[in-house]
Amino acid sequence: MGTVLILWYGGALVIHGQLTLGEMVAFSAYLGQLVQPVRRLGMILPAVVQAIASGERVFEILDAKSEVHDAPNAISLPPIRGEIRFNNVSFAYFGRHKVLSNVSFEAQPGQVIALLGATGSGKSTIINLLPRFYDPTAGCITIDGYNIRDVTLKSLRDQIGIVLQETTLFASNIRENLAFGKPDATDAEILAAAEAAQAHEFILELPEGYATRVGERGVTLSGGQKQRIAIARALLKDPRILILDDALASVDTETEHLIQLALEHLMRGRTSLVIAQRLSTVRAADLVLVLEKGRIAASGTHAELLRSSGLYTEIYQRQLREEETEKG
Repeated sequence: MGTVLILWYGGALVIHGQLTLGEMVAFSAYLGQLVQPVRRLGMILPAVVQAIASGERVFEILDAKSEVHDAPNAISLPPIRGEIRFNNVSFAYFGRHKVLSNVSFEAQPGQVIALLGATGSGKSTIINLLPRFYDPTAGCITIDGYNIRDVTLKSLRDQIGIVLQETTLFASNIRENLAFGKPDATDAEILAAAEAAQAHEFILELPEGYATRVGERGVTLSGGQKQRIAIARALLKDPRILILDDALASVDTETEHLIQLALEHLMRGRTSLVIAQRLSTVRAADLVLVLEKGRIAASGTHAELLRSSGLYTEIYQRQLREEETEKG
């Protein structure tokens, strides 16, 4: 519309000799150059407003205070043996319905505790409570007799290793990712941990070995390689308590065998809470906890539960069929 008005009015001026044709064309071109930045600014402003709103939400999250914090008189947890006790522990997320109800069990130093149950039965909640990612709404958790609410978060988490299926790697090199839990680790310690985790050989095959950058979230590595990096990281930290998910990413048979060897090495001599997805873990566990709707429906060794628990037998048979299907 603006261009039409300029041509109409400018044309009239040219006809009456008050403006040359060249001047009118030049004015129209200059006006177009002036209008384009104004139009772009109109397009940019909504994006700027949206970015400001998003930034405010991000900073709200960053500034939010964690509900879990050190008690005023918290003490440093001394080196532990790894005895764990859950005493009538209940938990509800944000005051909603309970996801754990009166859960009690005991793990002696060096024992493997397998957590078994359907999705939503409370397995993940149990492993999130031990390092105090959340606090129980009722009951208490002790390690070597110390209530975990009475010790500092750092001293507690420094003695717990976590290896889950979804491994978090940073956009750094292999060495720095391995040493994340122990920044002062020597090259010899890192090498020994990588070898024990069956990771050393594939690391050496990378373009720059331990100096190879892995990209955001380890995008340049396969699922099996990332799991072995996570196991090596836990070995380097040398925790007395271990939390892990023994599910394997989609890997070939050889890689699966290497990961199994690494997990066995990692669990040796450590108190381990395992979200059990594999029958070999369940059969080897010192204690199996069968969870159903936030409660312990049955507990005991593999052999004991096969005799006494119909629920355990059902879950076990289902996993057996799934593993046989995977093997073809």
